[in-house]
Amino acid sequence: MEFTQLYKMAEQYVIKLFGENINEDLVFHNLNHTRYVVEKVNEIAAHYRLSEREMFILNVAAWFHDTGYLFVKPEEHEEKSVEIMKSFFQQHEYEISIVEGIADCIMATKFNIEPNGILQEIICDADTFNFGNKDFKMTNKLVFRELNNVKMGGVLKDLFNRQTYKMLQGHRFYTGYCQEKLNEGKKVNMKRLEKKLTDIEEYDEEDSDPLITENEGTTKGMQTMLRLTSSNHNALSEMADSKANILISVNSIIISVILSVLLRKLQTDSYLAIPTIIFLMVSVTTIVIAILATRPKISRGTFSQEDILNKKTNLLFFGNFYKVDLDTYEKAMGKMMRDSDYLYRSMVKDIYFLGVVLGKKYKLLRLAYNVFMIGIIVSVLAFAIASVLNASHAPAEAVSNATGSPF
Repeated sequence: MEFTQLYKMAEQYVIKLFGENINEDLVFHNLNHTRYVVEKVNEIAAHYRLSEREMFILNVAAWFHDTGYLFVKPEEHEEKSVEIMKSFFQQHEYEISIVEGIADCIMATKFNIEPNGILQEIICDADTFNFGNKDFKMTNKLVFRELNNVKMGGVLKDLFNRQTYKMLQGHRFYTGYCQEKLNEGKKVNMKRLEKKLTDIEEYDEEDSDPLITENEGTTKGMQTMLRLTSSNHNALSEMADSKANILISVNSIIISVILSVLLRKLQTDSYLAIPTIIFLMVSVTTIVIAILATRPKISRGTFSQEDILNKKTNLLFFGNFYKVDLDTYEKAMGKMMRDSDYLYRSMVKDIYFLGVVLGKKYKLLRLAYNVFMIGIIVSVLAFAIASVLNASHAPAEAVSNATGSPF
């Protein structure tokens, strides 16, 4: 079978494979990227004297090199791609040396593998061609999105940029054509990444308003986790305040009853004095503890330029900014929203301090309920004991009065 005919069959096979195994998570390593690599393989190869056999090996390898992404984890995709390619060639009788040459080219695209020979060098350069041109900005965003899709939203943008920069540092183009055409572009792309990683923007109040956009690091999985955690904390806080209000209301009614009814009763039934005082003290103590549980704590309400630059202040909590003017706050928020690390740290701090407040609130609330419960029991027992003792003294006084005894 001629190279041209089999090449067309391989091309259609791969296109069909991507069409039948659609994976929406693969926003970069998809059929578009495969077509891009095939195009760049032919662009680079055009500058070298390659035989029809070598061009066949290169192009088929380019078509199959990322098919493994459809079925296995990213770190295992090259081996799977070779397996898929060999499965295709089992249906067509062809030289083993050609199949092995294609397999070697696919495996040469594996990270940290040094290519051996011009064919492997060409496909390696074609696979990373975007590192040295203007496509890099767009493709880097797609790789980040794909990585977050695969990792279920567990990748921070700053960490991804650091890893990408390190990868670019260790990368090199192998063919003379790409070295001449793409090295300068790669340096430009590295400088842009380096600026994102090392340049701390000056916080100048005279600057124009920053553009506030949705941060790419805010992925669905992390958004859901942080939103649910914060919502649960707020719900628990509302429950605590509601329970504290119940205690305050109930004990306020008890105190009103004691002051309006029992104090009058003491004029005739003095034996109820001690139980009444106990009951009154329990109610007052319970109210004080419940108020302490719900009493708000206000921070200083402002922040400095240094706090923003060092990412020390949490702009999501009103206590840190209520004394700051709107313009200053908008600029600070703009910086935070452009910095995924700062944004996530602020959200985590917000949840943490909500948890600290909740811990103190529920500790005081538990104490208030314990005081109220034990106090009610003690007060009831005190009233019962006082009533029993008074009843036992009453007959003796009655007998004394009947016998005319002066004592």
